[in-house]
Amino acid sequence: MATTFDVVVIGGGPGGYIAAIRAAQLGMQVACVDDWKTPAEKPALGGTCTNVGCIPSKALLQSSENYEHAGHGFAEHGVQIKGLAVDVGQMLKRKDKIVKQNNEGILYLFKKNKVAFYHGHGSFVRGDANGWEIKVAGSSEETLTARHAIVATGSSPRALPGTTFDNKLILDNEGALAIPEVPKRLGVVGAGVIGLELGSVWRRLGSEVMVLEALPTLLPAADEQVAKEAFRVFTKQGLAIHTGINITRVTAKKDVVVDYLDGNGREQNATFDKLIVAIGRIPNTDGLGAENAGLKLDERGFIAVDEECRTNLPNVWAIGDVVRGPMLAHKAEEEGVAVAQRIVGQHGHVDFNTVPWVIYTSPEIAWVGKTEQQLKAEGVDYRAGTFPFMANGRARALGDTTGFAKILADARTDRILGAHLIGPMASELIAEAVVAMEFGAASEDIAIICHAHPSLAEAMKEAALAVGERTLNL
Repeated sequence: MATTFDVVVIGGGPGGYIAAIRAAQLGMQVACVDDWKTPAEKPALGGTCTNVGCIPSKALLQSSENYEHAGHGFAEHGVQIKGLAVDVGQMLKRKDKIVKQNNEGILYLFKKNKVAFYHGHGSFVRGDANGWEIKVAGSSEETLTARHAIVATGSSPRALPGTTFDNKLILDNEGALAIPEVPKRLGVVGAGVIGLELGSVWRRLGSEVMVLEALPTLLPAADEQVAKEAFRVFTKQGLAIHTGINITRVTAKKDVVVDYLDGNGREQNATFDKLIVAIGRIPNTDGLGAENAGLKLDERGFIAVDEECRTNLPNVWAIGDVVRGPMLAHKAEEEGVAVAQRIVGQHGHVDFNTVPWVIYTSPEIAWVGKTEQQLKAEGVDYRAGTFPFMANGRARALGDTTGFAKILADARTDRILGAHLIGPMASELIAEAVVAMEFGAASEDIAIICHAHPSLAEAMKEAALAVGERTLNL
């Protein structure tokens, strides 16, 4: 006999578990189905982000950055270290501990909010506006029914054509987070967020890292000025970044040989101990039972939804990586909250124009809103203000003065249209711009707000002042 709920969420990643919790807070009877498991076959809620994405990558980024600071930065502060060594096993152990804490934290939140959790693979059997039947295939098979269903099944890494991930030589993000020892030669295909972050981890620990990017420029989605600075800094750090690359063959035996055409069309090859492939992700819709329910997918396999995350089926919603929009954990969370509130008749708010992007390299890169190249292409009359961290007192004290803050504002109304950062703690500083844009603030609003001194946030104030050509500390 089927167990009945008001809402069943398929998928326990950032979008799914947040949607389940919010729906329960709003008084609904909620179940969440998720099949992610640990090597010990235990539930591992949190999806890609918690298990093999956002959380473990930040743990290794922090560990590797500490190692690099100890080896190259502490002496300037008068801190002398002799016999410095790296213990990759301990780094991985710490990373796994952090992941486990997050897994257990989500389970606790489910208990606290009375969300029923089913460990297994969820798929549609049948249904209509009166209710949906969902099969859970786990250690045993169960059937759930719900008036509303929310699909939050996430995404998986895309493989290079003609290759497969073995996570020994050819690695996806999961394999790249579990390399047991520092490879001498590491190849990275794809210079996006994942490629740059994971390449940075192993470069800091001693790998020779070559990044192969198909696009003609680095980070074309970022502001062009930021992307150029990033290329300069990463190259100086030792990342060998090649753009305009066309990979023709990958041969994996004892090592990995990559044959490719360079940006000038010349045949080249490179040999690596490991190859990380980070060329994007594909939505997890296989095995969902979409054909059973009549759920519409687009030509790329994404679930077709409207601006409120409604699918073509009554009372079936979809959020996160499995639908249009940026594949970002925080975007999925916002959609999850919005859908839960829409189900009970409340207003759900998600503004794609104010979703921040962050790359957790060193320096960090963050942005929100429009880039200069977008504003130029759209014919928008704007003003730009920038301020270098080299002129920021806190950055000097930290010993990290790379990069700058940049604010773009409408030339007529002064409303902030975008903000871009490359530098220390950019991931935290971008929040000020997100808040400002959500409230329709002008650059003048940030310029006249008192910022603590000395602080990195003063760079945002100075960039806002620079929009009006009246920066004070430059």
